Amino acid sequence: MESGTWRFLMSFLPLLIYLLYIIYSGYNSPQPTTTTSRCSLLPHHHYWIASKRIVTPHEIFSGAVEINGGSIISLVKEKDWQERVKNEPVIDYGEAVVMPGLIDVHAHLDDPGREEWEGFPSGTRAAAAGGITTLIDMPLNSDPSTVSEETLQLKIKAAKGRIFVNVGFWGGLVPENAFNATILQNLLNAGALGLKSFMCPSGINDFPMTDASHIKEGLSVLAKYKRPLLVHAEKQQEVELKDGDDDPRSYSTYLKTRPSSMEETAIRELLTVAKDTRTGGPAEGAHVHIVHLSDSRSSLELIKEAKSNGDSVTVETCPHYLAFSAEEIPDGDTRFKCAPPIREAANRQKLWEALMDGDIDMLSSDHSPSEPELKLFAEGDFLRAWGGISSLQFVLPVTWSYGLKYGITLEKLVSWWSEKPAKLASQDLKGAIEIGKHADIVVWEPEKEFDLDENHTVHLKHPSISAYMGSRLAGKVVATFVNGNLVFEDGKHAPDACGTTILA
Repeated sequence: MESGTWRFLMSFLPLLIYLLYIIYSGYNSPQPTTTTSRCSLLPHHHYWIASKRIVTPHEIFSGAVEINGGSIISLVKEKDWQERVKNEPVIDYGEAVVMPGLIDVHAHLDDPGREEWEGFPSGTRAAAAGGITTLIDMPLNSDPSTVSEETLQLKIKAAKGRIFVNVGFWGGLVPENAFNATILQNLLNAGALGLKSFMCPSGINDFPMTDASHIKEGLSVLAKYKRPLLVHAEKQQEVELKDGDDDPRSYSTYLKTRPSSMEETAIRELLTVAKDTRTGGPAEGAHVHIVHLSDSRSSLELIKEAKSNGDSVTVETCPHYLAFSAEEIPDGDTRFKCAPPIREAANRQKLWEALMDGDIDMLSSDHSPSEPELKLFAEGDFLRAWGGISSLQFVLPVTWSYGLKYGITLEKLVSWWSEKPAKLASQDLKGAIEIGKHADIVVWEPEKEFDLDENHTVHLKHPSISAYMGSRLAGKVVATFVNGNLVFEDGKHAPDACGTTILA
């Protein structure tokens, strides 16, 4: 009797395993919408993308990528793929490059509260048009700043049904929550992918600066969650401008007010607590990520030393530090104001060298727009104008165009913009074209040149404030797929905003 019952129960085992597989696959895959006509320009969930240049972690090959239900389910080389395709549609992009969509870990979309600066709809439209499939929104300059579970919920609510790409969120580490582990834990439990702090005034009243004591407390909480702390590393200094050397319309005046020693001093202080992240340290499991490095000399050397000592530290820089130099910025053109500032051409050269050598880990946009009035174009006052570079739609062609003279490759581009950002944000199913990964893909033409002028469609809310307007760039984005949905192609977006919010 027992033997018969056992055989009867065992007969259901294959069915049970299959059901568990279905449940697990559904949990780990992006959920495709049931109606593709509004979320995608392509009315299919199961299809192939073909190209002569498909960039994977192991090689660049000619062939096809099979996508079903929002995930990549197979990769086939050219000699085999046509035999494999049966009734599924094929989109053949010819010589265009097919690679993982960009992941921007540093963007300010200012929503909710300051949608007049950017907002989720225009910001994510621009992201899709630029080949960005996932971005992580900063806890400021929205209003209120995202420093608690309650303020994170406001941001999640604001994003619902208004994002064309996937959007995750960093929480804020500020003095008011740094010594309250419960507030930080609630913020992280609610889905913040990590925390962000400023070591200098942020310019936003409800996001005050932190010091090493606050950061040490934040790291101890983050260690339990194995999530990163992103740090704006500048330490305020008193700088006295000499008579005749203080013209506010001159970029050199502004540059003198934020010397590279501000970055060096902050990073030196930061690394006194970053050592806690070493194996066996009190904050093992936490990670320190230094955002938008501008100083390629002493600051970079400190970071390299910390890495060699076993600190869990990474660093990013941004395209504007790689594209522009202080000597080239016209008087009064406050589009170029940002913090830390764009430095001299020799510094830019060293940033490129560090990036190519792997000493700088990744890139981000630090897209930081505002209303045009705040840039004070009429006065051209660099000391009073709002700082921030508006760039979200342009970072792929900018990186490629300015990187050509330094030997940039498609593999390095993917490392800086997809693979390493995915790791920082703990997005294991993103950042690569591999079987089982999410179908977040950009298709683009590296050789295609275009002018950023009045004839070029820009989806940012305020195109006039971007320092890139007027540039000639190489690298035209043809199509962007997010979770298997074709959200952008040939200048047109899908009708509905069907990106997903990413919560930890």
